[in-house]
Amino acid sequence: MSMREAVASFVHDGATVSLEGFTHLVPTAAGHEIIRQGRRDLTVVRMTADIVVDQMIAAGCVSRLVSSFVGNSSAGSLGELRRRIERADPEPLAFEEYSHYGMVCRYLAGSQRLPFYPLRSYGGSDLPGVNADLRKVTSPYPGPDGGPEQIYVVPPVNPDVTIVHAQRADRRGNTQLWGLTGIQAEAVYAADKAVVVVEEVVADEVVRSDPNRTLIPAHAVDAVVVCPRGAHPSFAQGYYDRDNAFYRAWSHISKDPDRLRAWLEEWVYGTADHAAYVDKLGEEFWAGLAVGEALSEPVNYGRRL
Repeated sequence: MSMREAVASFVHDGATVSLEGFTHLVPTAAGHEIIRQGRRDLTVVRMTADIVVDQMIAAGCVSRLVSSFVGNSSAGSLGELRRRIERADPEPLAFEEYSHYGMVCRYLAGSQRLPFYPLRSYGGSDLPGVNADLRKVTSPYPGPDGGPEQIYVVPPVNPDVTIVHAQRADRRGNTQLWGLTGIQAEAVYAADKAVVVVEEVVADEVVRSDPNRTLIPAHAVDAVVVCPRGAHPSFAQGYYDRDNAFYRAWSHISKDPDRLRAWLEEWVYGTADHAAYVDKLGEEFWAGLAVGEALSEPVNYGRRL
């Protein structure tokens, strides 16, 4: 599908939408298309709520955020998100906070259709004081001291749709990722529908030649969208580098609501699609994010003689 078709088909007002990719392969272009189509009252689930979430909040798409980190990826702050949470300006944003591992466990529970997932890492934390869904249950097994043990659990997350970005897929949706990966596969399995956005579609033989890179298999995928450079300003390992200058600039852009909305008008609403966004940046810009080859060694999988 095109990005426009995929968002129109799978992202509806009031939906719970997971956008995953941990620093790397952030589905930015998908977030921009959600903004263009004017979706409203979304619950966005993203472990590392970053620039694209800030933009979606500023565009009025998001009423609830579920996350374990909010920030501009080591380059500053998220102005719109902070205004919404700290001052309810221009309106409040509901925020559910977890630890990173707590979010991982929510996706694990969701992908396995479990009622909850246990973890120890909330012991001594003050997060249970701000999130009532962090609860304790009595373990059916003896604790370290031989007696009953109370252990924290988190609820599953089952998005209406998960959208992830990846390097490549075949036409059926067998999706391959490498480099810095996150919780993409579990987020896909946890969801009712899944859209994978890729830098390129490749022949079946390419995917079959390196099956261990297929982290998301075709049977879990509902749509494949080809969108080169669709993770900008994050990076796609082997395709283009991280745009550190934009991350640094975003703190200044998002600090000023008028400047932020002007940016949205020019770069999101003012572009018909991500291809237009890419063209607007220009080839000289993209040449500055080009990466050289760092090939992995071939692997002999072997075959029957």
